Amino acid sequence: MNNRMFWILCFLISAGSAFAQEGRIKFEEYDLENGLHVILHQDNSTPIVTVSVLYHVGSKNEPEGRTGFAHFFEHLMFEGSENIDRGEFDKYITNAGGVNNANTTFDRTYYYDLLPSNQLELGLWLESERMLHAKIDSTGIATQKEVVKEEKRLRIDNQPYMSFQEKIFRAAYKGTNYEWTPIGSFVDIDAATDQDFKDFYKTFYVPNNATLSIAGDIDINQTKEWIKKYFASIPKGTKEIPRPAITAPDLGGEVRETVFDNVQLPAVMYGYRMPKQGTDDYYALQLLTTLLSGGQSARLYKELVDKEQVAMQVFAFPYSLENGGLFITIGLANLGKSPEDLETSMEREIDKVKTELISEAEYQKLQNQIENDFVSSNSTGRGIAESLADYHVYFGDANLVNTELERYKRVTREDIMAVAKKYLNKDNRVVLYYLPKSAQQKPDNSAIDKENK
Repeated sequence: MNNRMFWILCFLISAGSAFAQEGRIKFEEYDLENGLHVILHQDNSTPIVTVSVLYHVGSKNEPEGRTGFAHFFEHLMFEGSENIDRGEFDKYITNAGGVNNANTTFDRTYYYDLLPSNQLELGLWLESERMLHAKIDSTGIATQKEVVKEEKRLRIDNQPYMSFQEKIFRAAYKGTNYEWTPIGSFVDIDAATDQDFKDFYKTFYVPNNATLSIAGDIDINQTKEWIKKYFASIPKGTKEIPRPAITAPDLGGEVRETVFDNVQLPAVMYGYRMPKQGTDDYYALQLLTTLLSGGQSARLYKELVDKEQVAMQVFAFPYSLENGGLFITIGLANLGKSPEDLETSMEREIDKVKTELISEAEYQKLQNQIENDFVSSNSTGRGIAESLADYHVYFGDANLVNTELERYKRVTREDIMAVAKKYLNKDNRVVLYYLPKSAQQKPDNSAIDKENK
């Protein structure tokens, strides 16, 4: 059986197994003396295990002039270590029949290794090598600079509309560390010295700024022994870890910008500033998102795409962060429709949730969708490992994996209307119009030409 078929079968068998016993996810957690927080979830239903490490460092931890460092390190820390040759990290995983990846946000960097359970010790050794002495040298830095630049070209620069994240956060959080996105600035990366990178590594990628979360087919006692073997001797970080405060600035009214891009259809994008994740208003906004954009039967799609046909596509999502976030709504205009037409329809649907209480039937549908999404996100070992780490780091309570659903259930219809009124206002938002480059007016040089004649 090939590796792909093995993983497909394991996923199908394991999906939903986490909630099989009493609907709760059982786990243990403890700290090593060096500050590393450990969370263990045992599920022996399939022979797979997820080994993950969450470092509490994202783009918001970067000082001005050093933007993009966290995302850059996501790549750089695959270069190898004192005991892993350059480029060999991934080979260890694939040769063991596993897969691995990483991602970086404004608030954290997350690595995970998905392995056959008999390769658990390998995963622990690899992650300890990454934490103890990753290879931070001029060769790796030069290599990863080109990798990151190519990623930006492929995913952002050469993709229509994809500059929106950078533009919308820059306007909404100007003057704070949420102003720049994780991709950062290549000018900053190119200007940094090797010592700058080493200092960043020694500051943030230390056990007292990390959570090791393991979920799957494990023996708890054996796992603890291996964790002690590979992680206990890693020195605690000695540098102060910056935790910048993010205070949303006063926008001074609605901020609007027109972007001329290599696009065929106009787009309208809203970014409403929202409260940090975990607040009561945050949960109400999550339900509001589902009301507006939870599938093709949701309000925005049903009205603007199906009924009016003013939009080719429309959706909303909360970009929630540790210290704030944006409630983003995006509409792609249909052929022959102007962005003004689209915005008028988007405004009408947003105003409706601010003035009309949703029905009991709609409310129950929202609760059902939220519960289904919540359970699905924690139906695999990989999902559980990430949830446990997130809940511990952001809220100091890993058990939210079992109790957070109750916070959604406490949201009332009145709460949904209240947050719509409170946050979905023009003076709390950034508006982007994306238009084809062909719509950009060229400067009128006729007067200059006449003068020259």
